Amino acid sequence: MEQYIPRLKTRYHEEVVPALLKQFSYANVMQVPRLVKVCVNKGVGEATLNPKLLDNAVEELRLITGQQPAVHRAKKSVSNFKLREGMAIGASVTMRAERMWEFLDRFITLALPRVRDFRGLSDRSFDGRGNYSVGIKEQIIFPEVDIDKIDQINGLDVTIVTTAKTDEEAYALLKGLGMPFVRREEPVA
Repeated sequence: MEQYIPRLKTRYHEEVVPALLKQFSYANVMQVPRLVKVCVNKGVGEATLNPKLLDNAVEELRLITGQQPAVHRAKKSVSNFKLREGMAIGASVTMRAERMWEFLDRFITLALPRVRDFRGLSDRSFDGRGNYSVGIKEQIIFPEVDIDKIDQINGLDVTIVTTAKTDEEAYALLKGLGMPFVRREEPVA
């Protein structure tokens, strides 16, 4: 039985690695940036008033990622937000290896084109160390989520962690993988 290799991973090894080797003139294949992990995070601040919302968020993340989310709890009490220490306020999933490649492939090819008025992702959401974050306003862009079973529409954050040293290298890596970036013009000072 032949082992399954995700489509995006194959594309990375066959197309992206040679292109990055040539573009940045690396001395060694191991210097080429690669993906480390993809984190999907969903904050549910309203869970302090209605704990059922957190259960819905956990279930949606489980459907979207195919992995059990970790529930995050408040570290401090904040009276203005009616928040007590230890209350569940969010959930996140960290995907690595094959699951990460599969999620990223579905995210790029299925979910992003379903965003209303989508013109491309901003190329300014890099953190300076080669990681990219994008906020999604509606969880219904993922085909796994059944629109009829949702109580309310809310967003989530997707962070892609790479081994790239600079934002330019990370941009080239993600662009090669098929991320639909839109170049923003530099503002004139």
